[in-house]
Amino acid sequence: MSVPPLKALPLELLRQRSSTKWRSYGDDVIPMFVAETDFPLAPAITAALARAVEIGDTGYTPPRPGIDRDFADFADRRWGWRPDSGRIRWTGDVMMGVVEVLRAVTSPGDRVVVTPPVYPPFYDTVEEAGAVVERVPLVDTGERWELDLEGIAEALASGAKAVLLCNPHNPTGTVHTRESLAELARLAAHYGASVVSDEIHAPLTHAPSVFTPFLDAAAEAAEVGYVVTSASKTYNLAGLKCAVIVTGSDETAAVVRALPWEVEWRAGLFGIIANRAAFAPESDAWLEQLLVALDDNRRLLADLLVEHLPLARYRLPEAGFLAWVDVSAYGWGDNPAPYIRREAKVALHHGPLFGAEGVGHVRINVGCDPDVLREAVQRIGALVG
Repeated sequence: MSVPPLKALPLELLRQRSSTKWRSYGDDVIPMFVAETDFPLAPAITAALARAVEIGDTGYTPPRPGIDRDFADFADRRWGWRPDSGRIRWTGDVMMGVVEVLRAVTSPGDRVVVTPPVYPPFYDTVEEAGAVVERVPLVDTGERWELDLEGIAEALASGAKAVLLCNPHNPTGTVHTRESLAELARLAAHYGASVVSDEIHAPLTHAPSVFTPFLDAAAEAAEVGYVVTSASKTYNLAGLKCAVIVTGSDETAAVVRALPWEVEWRAGLFGIIANRAAFAPESDAWLEQLLVALDDNRRLLADLLVEHLPLARYRLPEAGFLAWVDVSAYGWGDNPAPYIRREAKVALHHGPLFGAEGVGHVRINVGCDPDVLREAVQRIGALVG
């Protein structure tokens, strides 16, 4: 039996939200920039949070909140990978976890490889950790984007101490293959480097692509790898601070245990409660409906671009609800998003913030009602007559 797509909430209700997506611009602008989605919460999350409010469960996060076991169970169900719950810790959000791990595995001035175009906070996070960004862009094969393993090997051979990996990749939606991740793990082990893998988009992998957790890619990954992830992107919980840090060996687990104690205290109790409900089996059916809705929308965007912006270049993302679109052919400048927002009243993410490879690009959030997506692309298409 086919799974029906999850329905987005109506615009009049969404505009009552007080989050970044709905408070950055006026009601005349369609907001499709930040990674918030327009769907109702999974019922199990709503129930868990409502119960917490009802009983005033608004205190400190407990020392053993249980999210370690819940994430291990979720990973086992989704990907056939069962991390040791004793090697799972928690913190406020993925970027908090990333910067703390980078601080632990690098020294000030060390170089950290990033693979642009990539999520803009990656650059800031490396700098916050006291390290220096080393850019090794993804390779566009003409069919998909891939890690430049030769370039990464050169960077590690010349002394780079870590790789900050986006798996799946934001903004391209690339799901890195098991083979490429295994080779990355072997390279890092050979050169004595660490790999910190942001896997926040993993539950949103679209078939037939298959997500591979970095720590499960090869035996060497357990020696060098740190996974930081959260339910926040999939279940729209960014405002409820919680993420998990996962390791695969006694040595890497000891590194995480040695982080300052307040790293764990940064996780909010509501974030823990919501993430546990998201990772529970009761939310699996909701996730399947969400995946259908996002699959429909990523394909709808392709059709809309052909109709309204035929010179745009777009490749179906293999994961997530973020579309990476090259509109440079229309001459809207290196950073087309401000022009589009001003003239079409559609707010998109600024391509150049993802790196030099983002010149002429925009990132479009398709986690919305199909009619909203249609209106947005029609508005932009009207700019080209």
